[in-house]
Amino acid sequence: MIDIRHYEPQSASEWNAFVAESKNGTFLFDRRYMDYHSDRFADSSFMVYRDGRLFALLPANREGDVLCSHRGLTYGGLVTGPSATASAVVETFEAVNAYMRGEGLRRVVYKAVPWIYHRIPAEEDLYALFRVCRARLVARDISSAIMQPHRLKWHRDRRYGINRCRNNGVAVELSDDFEGFWPVLEDNLMRSHGARPVHSLGEIRLLKSRFPDNILLYVARRDGRVLGGTVLYVTPQVVHAQYISASAEGKALRVIDAIYDRILNGDFADCLYFDFGKSTEDCGRVLNESLIYQKEGFGGRGVCYDWYEWSL
Repeated sequence: MIDIRHYEPQSASEWNAFVAESKNGTFLFDRRYMDYHSDRFADSSFMVYRDGRLFALLPANREGDVLCSHRGLTYGGLVTGPSATASAVVETFEAVNAYMRGEGLRRVVYKAVPWIYHRIPAEEDLYALFRVCRARLVARDISSAIMQPHRLKWHRDRRYGINRCRNNGVAVELSDDFEGFWPVLEDNLMRSHGARPVHSLGEIRLLKSRFPDNILLYVARRDGRVLGGTVLYVTPQVVHAQYISASAEGKALRVIDAIYDRILNGDFADCLYFDFGKSTEDCGRVLNESLIYQKEGFGGRGVCYDWYEWSL
């Protein structure tokens, strides 16, 4: 028997414990992360029980008659435990679709968890999207990832950047100086894309306090000044670059090369995957070739972030 319930705050401990033991969940699905921006989204997450036991979670928010894999998350598909089988997930989607129709929903937008984040294989949901939902692919962004045990050789100009920093007194450090990095990030995003970071300084500070081992900042300094940095999200399978940015001086000195030399060849040389993040815009229709060139110069190769859609 399948029982579907809307998530309620009193279920936070049960939800978080399931995420921690799931085969494809990360700390982004922890309610302490998801709920930092609860004022921006009408949460409509589901908890799915089979025979009285929690079987799956669906992080989501509602926009009118559309259910969306949570807009505040980079990915957000069905989170399942190690015991989830293909037939059970198919039955789950049949039940969830019927439940959503009863809730007056008419359409679903679904962001699958990229496979590199799976602790064990967990693509039963993709089969169910085909078999049950007749879902169509509506967006595909490309990210650049490194499988660290099988790293590719770096481009020569990345090595040039490392030497340039070394010769100009640039020091790379693991830091807590978000106040020093955030103006660099904000200025660079505004100049390059006319955009602001997804997180404000206050929000990233809050999340860092809640997940001190999962959210890390590396900065490059010269004469005490922050010239660039990167914010990392550390999950069981993947270290992900959430933000990468440098000032004009930092770009001239190639500080990003030095930062990632420290990270990829030093502190996280033994991680399984390193994900530089997406280099696309407009749901994948626009490829930022200069951005992906930089990531591929470190040995990154393509991993897709897919969005699906179906009618109920």
